Amino acid sequence: MKISFCLITRNEEENLPRCLESFASLADEIVVLDSGSTDATEAIVRAAGARFFRQEWPGYVEQKNRVVSLAAHEWVFAVDADEELSTQLRGDLAALKGLSVPGSVSGFSVPRCVRYEGRWIRHGDWYPDRLVRLFRSGRARFAGGRVHERLEITGEVRRLPGDLHHYSFRDAADHWARCERYSRLWAEDRFDEGRSAGPLAPYGHAAFRWFRCYLLRRGFLDGPEGWRIARLIAREAFLKHALLRRLQRDR
Repeated sequence: MKISFCLITRNEEENLPRCLESFASLADEIVVLDSGSTDATEAIVRAAGARFFRQEWPGYVEQKNRVVSLAAHEWVFAVDADEELSTQLRGDLAALKGLSVPGSVSGFSVPRCVRYEGRWIRHGDWYPDRLVRLFRSGRARFAGGRVHERLEITGEVRRLPGDLHHYSFRDAADHWARCERYSRLWAEDRFDEGRSAGPLAPYGHAAFRWFRCYLLRRGFLDGPEGWRIARLIAREAFLKHALLRRLQRDR
């Protein structure tokens, strides 16, 4: 098995060294599709021996499908610049590369673990957050709306145990800024689909998300960080449906 590691970038000079180093010994090629970086992203990518391409930003779905289409090998590992392979996941992939994978297998999922305010979050809505990241390029394609793209795949998907580490947010302020941006995009997608939200929807969804994250999925075991995550998840759920109601009123 030969693996193309594919990622999209824009001004990722802080994250890229950690990301690229984590799979340097495993990659049969690295493909990077950039959308207008003005920092040292290109220099870091080229120093790592990766193939570097540029394309104007068309949206997450189109950009990720494009970078996969540039891969030379059948097997692709889709990784984000703010992620890294854990030691265990590197071992999982190294072992997999030496095996003969049955033709019925189209992909492998991995659990993603978020680093938040100096702590690895292992409960609540954020873990294990299992995602298919290694797949046969001819059997998978990204789909979705303006944000939170998903991978649609045909065939059997098996599981790998090693974590994919995610350095998602710098701090709580950065977290909430992204929540606001993603909530707006989510509301616009749902509005375009003809979805609507009743007057109690923001409150009901917020309460459910807090209950599921903090109590049902034991987010409280992550300490003060687990409490803050549950609160922000509830606030984001409220904002999403409040923005959808606003779009309805404006119409």
